[in-house]
Amino acid sequence: MKYPEDTLSIKSWAEEDRPREKLLKLGRKNLTNAELLAIILGSGTKDESALGLAQRLLGASGNNLNDLGRMRLEELKTFRGIGMARAVSIIAAFELGRRRRLTDIRERPQVKCSADAYNAIASLLLDLPQEEFWILLLNRANRVVGRERISSGGLSATIVDARVIFQKAISGLACSIILCHNHPSGNTQPSQADIDITRKLKKGGEALDITVLDHLIIAETGYYSFADEGLM
Repeated sequence: MKYPEDTLSIKSWAEEDRPREKLLKLGRKNLTNAELLAIILGSGTKDESALGLAQRLLGASGNNLNDLGRMRLEELKTFRGIGMARAVSIIAAFELGRRRRLTDIRERPQVKCSADAYNAIASLLLDLPQEEFWILLLNRANRVVGRERISSGGLSATIVDARVIFQKAISGLACSIILCHNHPSGNTQPSQADIDITRKLKKGGEALDITVLDHLIIAETGYYSFADEGLM
């Protein structure tokens, strides 16, 4: 569909071309990412429609919603036409989407493989600009009973304290745990430090009768499972 020129107000468009009216008539799944973002923005500027502004934002993000969702408040405000209110609206919308993906944790999903573990934690780690280390707490039936952040660090490393990990595991009554951390670089391959800390924590868990089942490295390109690779 070809849209009118950006300088033309959306209100003057044909009703079937307006994002809000299109959603009401055809349903949300029939809107493009730009149209959905235009609804969040609410309005454009005197020189640009909300849809034009949305298209420009997406274009600057390589039309990648993950990249747009990672933008911080100050980054969004550097775009012409994006002030505090619109920047906050965008951040709030992405945060709601992230939280929605996490609501199934209340049902205590069962972890039968690395993909199950990834699905239980990935939403917490994918959009972060810095490394964070988390653990999944599992009961005897391998159902998730909690997720705990252990540390947050820089772009390429974070401090991992074994005492903190096992204190949280014990207080959460976990029978086993899965280690998880992200690589903002997109590279899923483990470093030597990742391998060393995994071995250390696995040995520490054995002494406390808490099994370390796996260690996931999560990135935009996918994930790396120590268990799948025979390193556990």
